[in-house]
Amino acid sequence: MRARKTTTGKAKGRVAPKIGRAEKPIELPDGMWERISQKAYELWEQRGRQEGNAFRDWLDAEEIVMEEIHEARE
Repeated sequence: MRARKTTTGKAKGRVAPKIGRAEKPIELPDGMWERISQKAYELWEQRGRQEGNAFRDWLDAEEIVMEEIHEARE
């Protein structure tokens, strides 16, 4: 990921990450995206449908789904 310098406000002179698409996105196995998405939605509902936690819900859902897959393989 390339970085660029910001030139305004308090962040003057700091290096900020360049936001853009990944060069080679990670491909998930069939059905994985849907499983994670459904689990993230369930977590959002369990947490009272609070806004602002989508990224946290997604990461938690990834961890749960990966753990389920790992346990199923044992």
